[in-house]
Amino acid sequence: MLRVLAVDDEEPALAELLYLLRADPRVHSAEGATDATEALRRIGRALEEGPGGDGAVDVLFLDIQMAGLTGLDVARLLAGFARPPLVVFVTAHEDFAVQAFELKAVDYLLKPVRRERLAEAVGRVAERVRLAPPPATVADRIPVELGGVTRMLAVADITYAEAQGDYARLHTADGASHLVRVPLTTLEERWQPLGFVRVHRSHLVALHRIDELRLDGAGMTVRVGTAQIAVSRRHTGRVRELLMRRSGG
Repeated sequence: MLRVLAVDDEEPALAELLYLLRADPRVHSAEGATDATEALRRIGRALEEGPGGDGAVDVLFLDIQMAGLTGLDVARLLAGFARPPLVVFVTAHEDFAVQAFELKAVDYLLKPVRRERLAEAVGRVAERVRLAPPPATVADRIPVELGGVTRMLAVADITYAEAQGDYARLHTADGASHLVRVPLTTLEERWQPLGFVRVHRSHLVALHRIDELRLDGAGMTVRVGTAQIAVSRRHTGRVRELLMRRSGG
């Protein structure tokens, strides 16, 4: 269930939005802030506490035109955070839609907010949160050998894994690779909850690391960094569906 922070410097509008959000069964909690500075302070505390903390925030429902920092300013600042909350803009103005989606907003709601339209936005957020890979924990690591030393590699750093017999070669975002004595099928079982998807009998890919999907006469491929990886016919439908759902359509 979603943990929401709504931000609006007009208290009646904030109260109405919170009332509607709290009536949605997908919302676990909905708190309000009347200015951007307060919102950023709460988000900073939430990130320090971690996703299991009492003040955790999954999504901001954010007004744009506010005194001091605008909602667009807040979204730009959040882009520099390691794991920022999602953003839905709620505004009386249509003019900022292009800027909002350039900042990767999940949705853009116009005031006065209709209950049905808000429910649609909450649904989009819930889907994104469900598909997002969870933050790495100590358990989300795998031992690898590096120069005769065993170290724990965070699964969050792995972009894709490649089958090599009873072994798997793990490729990371920095271009390194590590050979581990674990079959790809075992990694698939362990890492599916962390956002990995099987695209081929030889490849397991972190869904959020896919930069491009390409369809041509030879079939489907996905680009992960500089690597072009074939998607087998068996897995094409599932990969396409997950990517479409992740992008919101």
